[in-house]
Amino acid sequence: MQLAAGLLLPFIGTTLGSACVFFMKGQMKPLIQKILLGFASGVMVAASVWSLLIPSMEMSENMGKYAFIPAAAGFLLGIFFLLMMDQAVPHLHMGAEKSEGPKCSLKKTTMLVLAVTLHNIPEGMAVGVVFAGMLSRNTEITMAGAFALSIGIAIQNFPEGAIISMPLKSEGTGKGKAFLYGMLSGAVEPVAAGITILLAGFITPVLPYLLSFAAGAMLYVVVEELIPEASEGEHSNIGTIGFAAGFVLMMILDVALGS
Repeated sequence: MQLAAGLLLPFIGTTLGSACVFFMKGQMKPLIQKILLGFASGVMVAASVWSLLIPSMEMSENMGKYAFIPAAAGFLLGIFFLLMMDQAVPHLHMGAEKSEGPKCSLKKTTMLVLAVTLHNIPEGMAVGVVFAGMLSRNTEITMAGAFALSIGIAIQNFPEGAIISMPLKSEGTGKGKAFLYGMLSGAVEPVAAGITILLAGFITPVLPYLLSFAAGAMLYVVVEELIPEASEGEHSNIGTIGFAAGFVLMMILDVALGS
């Protein structure tokens, strides 16, 4: 039961955020969107460091001064994986006119959802890897630590759900459809986490690499998508303030619950 709750929390966060389309009138103000994007970025960066990279290096302490190798190798593989996914899947970033990836005839709304779905995959993997480490009992990852990451991802998924559903509504999509698209963009997370858990037996020996792989994939999303979107248009420091708030919140969650 606890495991199912941990895997579903991020999806619930996205669903609740997507439901904002029923309660908020008009378009989301650019200032609000920037602070939410900055907040999501801060949570993901802190989660990558405290919940993924540091545990990866701690698990490799028996390698002595070479304990950085699994963390570095996995991190770079995660970056490369998302880079390849970016090239292989047609998608459209929020506010962009031109799509990325292979040329196709997909609707604009479909490609917007694909863009968010694409970067939700590493978040689902991160939750799955941490819970797999907890279940293996061969690591120092605790149930509380795993839930800290899951709660953090759920918190940052709330604004992400709103950021996908609100613009869809403003572009003419019905409220119900906008909510559904936003919710479905987060459905990939429990699926990715569940697959990771099912492979737990094979994962345990390479867990340090997989933890850092998830961190690399998440940071790719932050640097390639979230931060540029939080900084575009008229210059504002509000995205930076949002980043700081998200970073500190996730750091507190991990240290308070994970210890």
